[in-house]
Amino acid sequence: MSEQFVIRAVEKKDLAGWTPLWDGYNAFYGRSGETALAPEITQMTWSRFFDTYEPVHAMVAECSGKLLGLVHFLYHRSTTRIAPTCYLQDLFTADEARGLGVGRALINAVYEQARAAGVSRVYWQTHETNVTAMRLYDKVAEKPGFVIYHKLL
Repeated sequence: MSEQFVIRAVEKKDLAGWTPLWDGYNAFYGRSGETALAPEITQMTWSRFFDTYEPVHAMVAECSGKLLGLVHFLYHRSTTRIAPTCYLQDLFTADEARGLGVGRALINAVYEQARAAGVSRVYWQTHETNVTAMRLYDKVAEKPGFVIYHKLL
């Protein structure tokens, strides 16, 4: 893959290329087969990208018409800041595009979007076993040391 990729906002015509990336992302985190997300969750996620009322956004990396990666992010309020905060929720690069700088470019594109929106903080989380991604994350962000808890209700 010698051609340069571009980062751009996702478009409705991208569904067929976005879906395998989304499925790959979910499979990485154990959501496939019997544990796969319900189709209505995927459909709702996709539709939110095109709903101006929703604070959820998506960008993709593309090369010669093929999608190589995705990033999803959203803005939300915070009790410790006046301006919104940006949560980078999903980041995934296709196997064949790993090591080409796609992940870094997608993160930097979120940084640019956040700056343009007047946001001064972008954060995300990953699983502690995702050591490959953490090698990149340690270069492009700070690890604040917080531990995440959750409870499904």
